[in-house]
Amino acid sequence: MRNDDYLINYYNEYDEEGRLETRRYGKVEYLTTRRYLDRLLNKDCKIAEIGAGTGRYSVTLAKEGYDVTAVELVQHNLDILNSKLDGSENIKTHLGNALDLNMLEDDTYDVTLLLGPMYHLYTEEDKVTALKEAVRITKPGGHIFVAYCMNEATVIQYVFGCNTLKSLMEMNMLTDDWRCISEPKDLFEMVRTEDIERLNSYVPVERVKLVAADGASRYIRESLEEFDDETFEKWLSYHFSTCERQDLIGATNHSLDILRKK
Repeated sequence: MRNDDYLINYYNEYDEEGRLETRRYGKVEYLTTRRYLDRLLNKDCKIAEIGAGTGRYSVTLAKEGYDVTAVELVQHNLDILNSKLDGSENIKTHLGNALDLNMLEDDTYDVTLLLGPMYHLYTEEDKVTALKEAVRITKPGGHIFVAYCMNEATVIQYVFGCNTLKSLMEMNMLTDDWRCISEPKDLFEMVRTEDIERLNSYVPVERVKLVAADGASRYIRESLEEFDDETFEKWLSYHFSTCERQDLIGATNHSLDILRKK
């Protein structure tokens, strides 16, 4: 099976829509990303989203009046995204791969969102290629938002929390220093903060912030669903007050690297 086939099969069945829109741990991730994104936007911004999924960001931003270009690998996701549009939005959609954005010109976008592809790229070469492509299409002085899945949250929650240690060790999916080893069939690739730093060294960017997109939200995901609205708002307040703490970044499920193109 080709690498992309595992991913396409997964997203043909997965409820990505529900994760960001209805589940509270997903809402935390979305609201955190928008919190930092909205600070950079003005009415004339051109936005590209690479790996747009079903359009949680792209469609919402287009309906808010922004000029949006959305690129998505999975036709099923792109069909859902397009079904949300009524024709009044200033949005262009493309079926495409984050590793080759040949349909998009250099130095075009004020903000480029790369919020999913790095989850599913398994070699450093591919990660660097995707990052270079995102940077290439961004205007000098523009911003690139890059999301990653983090190693330690996976070890804590799924290796030990789900009691899968023995089976993962038998399959040689953990290194001696507790790095998760994954292949395309495993769907998700985990990184540490030092890996993100290394990837950034290949592109002409400077970091604005490295943020915990969901912080500890998945650790208490069941409790989050039981909170009343007031308590959930207090959780958001706590999360926003701590999501930039670098001593906590490594333990978040999703990190958000906010870069500026030099």
